Amino acid sequence: MSSQKDFEPLNICVLTVSDTRTLATDTSGQQLQDLLEAAGHRLHGRTLVVDDIYQIRAVTSQWIVDPLAQVVLITGGTGFAGRDSTVEAMTPLFDKTVVGFGELFRQVSYEEIGTSTIQSRAIAGLSNRTLIFCLPGSTGACTTAWEKIIREQLDARHRPCNFVGQLRIPS
Repeated sequence: MSSQKDFEPLNICVLTVSDTRTLATDTSGQQLQDLLEAAGHRLHGRTLVVDDIYQIRAVTSQWIVDPLAQVVLITGGTGFAGRDSTVEAMTPLFDKTVVGFGELFRQVSYEEIGTSTIQSRAIAGLSNRTLIFCLPGSTGACTTAWEKIIREQLDARHRPCNFVGQLRIPS
């Protein structure tokens, strides 16, 4: 009997945090949607909110309690600008923080943007068995995070470990 696992498509939500973009001009959110669908996952929801702690929390909280949503990808609001508030919005909602995600993201990002990576406050955490990744707003950063970290961690076949077993099973 083989211990090889099968690919399990996940229900993934995409939230763009931006004061300037619309869904029509949201290249980062669209890139994340394209990447997750190309990997075999399902887009469960996609929306855009202005950079406001309470709007970010409101949308994300709806997905955290949605029995079908398993992963949330948030793009934008993770820098040091005055209105960047995604980290502050999400941190109190985490049951557990995936500390290594931010560290690894900055490490792989360094190869692309050098020391500017220190201004990234990318984080991830688990809330109600929903995995949440908070990414910078640039399309390049979203691609880097997906291709070099997230894609493998959302694939049940990835060894020695991945997050699929930590996520809720949709009812």
